[in-house]
Amino acid sequence: MNTLSSLAPVLPEIVLAVGAMVLLMLGVFREDTARNGTSVGWLTVLLMATVAILVGSAGAERVELFDGAFVVDAFSRFCKILILGAAAVSLILGFGYFERARIMKFEIPVVALLSTVGMFMMVSANDLISLYLGLELMSLALYVLAAARRDSLRSSESGLKYFVLGALSSGMLLYGASLIYGFTGTTSFTALAAALKDGAGAQNLGLIIGLVFLLVGLAFKISAVPFHMWTPDVYEGAPTPVTAFFAGAPKVAAMALLLRVLHDAFPGMLFQWQQIIVFLSVASMLLGSFAAIGQTSIKRLLAFSSIANVGFILIGLAAGTEYGVSSVLIYLAIYVVMTLGSFAVVLAMRRKDEMDETIQSLAGLSQTNLPMAVAFAALLFSLAGIPPLAGFFAKFYVLDAAIKAGLTPLAIIGVLASVVGAFYYLRVVKIMFFDEPADKFTQAEPAVRWVMAASALLVTFYVVYPSALLDAAGSAARALVP
Repeated sequence: MNTLSSLAPVLPEIVLAVGAMVLLMLGVFREDTARNGTSVGWLTVLLMATVAILVGSAGAERVELFDGAFVVDAFSRFCKILILGAAAVSLILGFGYFERARIMKFEIPVVALLSTVGMFMMVSANDLISLYLGLELMSLALYVLAAARRDSLRSSESGLKYFVLGALSSGMLLYGASLIYGFTGTTSFTALAAALKDGAGAQNLGLIIGLVFLLVGLAFKISAVPFHMWTPDVYEGAPTPVTAFFAGAPKVAAMALLLRVLHDAFPGMLFQWQQIIVFLSVASMLLGSFAAIGQTSIKRLLAFSSIANVGFILIGLAAGTEYGVSSVLIYLAIYVVMTLGSFAVVLAMRRKDEMDETIQSLAGLSQTNLPMAVAFAALLFSLAGIPPLAGFFAKFYVLDAAIKAGLTPLAIIGVLASVVGAFYYLRVVKIMFFDEPADKFTQAEPAVRWVMAASALLVTFYVVYPSALLDAAGSAARALVP
């Protein structure tokens, strides 16, 4: 009984893993039809909602399990709820798409569920070994999802590219972890922090090289420049609901892991890792903003937009403060809402049975589908950081954190990159409202319309009641940076 009660903090992970096994068996022993796939999908969403309640109802105290390798605190709970929300909405968005493409197999929601288990392990990892296990569980599932549409050359290509480059990044991360272990004699984040306090690791070249390799592996997962090369191709080639999944939940998990590694394991090497993060941030903001200008595909534009947004998120991380962590979490929450809404619009870009993902296909959308045009315009204005929309506050918090941490040049570069980014967002708005109208899109499924509308309303009216998110992010940040 004692053992069972001691496992209570890890109950969400157990429920997800056992639920995935049960749903797998349910799918295997039922007839292989689209209806079977959809029913397993809805059961997966229900399971995620149940786990979200479990996570939200847990106590606020910090608990360590499995000899300190797994930690549950306010920070991990915040990230887990965000991951579940992003994953569940992505699945709901995909049901109609997968049925039309005749690939609505029960394996897709099950694999997404297993990927979510990996993400949960990542945000709760307190050891280099548990970090790697969580990362690989997530990644292996994502490789399969990227190539889910086996009749599509682009989808197969995107899955293969992601697999090859992902394996390379995992190797680098593992090499970095082995170097860190070799020079410190421990894999525990708590023990690493104790061994490296007061700048003890600053003069250890081998340890610094290990940290660099570790950050390279994690930078790949968040698609930070120069480890972004997979992102445009995978975003464009993967089925659109899978792309929505990629853009939301794994981003949150990888960024949360990066926050935990740097603040829990290497707080004594702030100056060393801060330089790396500043470089990644500047490179991601500039390349993402300028590369997006010439894009003709809306999915590739959103891919470069995600790279630029990662750059902005890293500004908050570079600050190295509690306020910086809080600003990162706020940005992630708002970014997930904006991204899911944007991909709901992409899923609605359909004429008869054909998807039309070119930016030009949105021409004159205000005349053929005004609600869709208004919703997408609100999301694009928010992504551009135009007040008083939610995206403005997301950028304001990370820039403010950088200035307060003495990183004013980084904040100035962020503002300039934001101005460049506004150009390609506004270009899409101009096409929707001022160009000659193209053919009307087929009416989207109710789920797609609801997600689109809800996302637009959330980013528009965030200013009315921001305190809920601010308080939750603040509590999570204090748990990580006491």
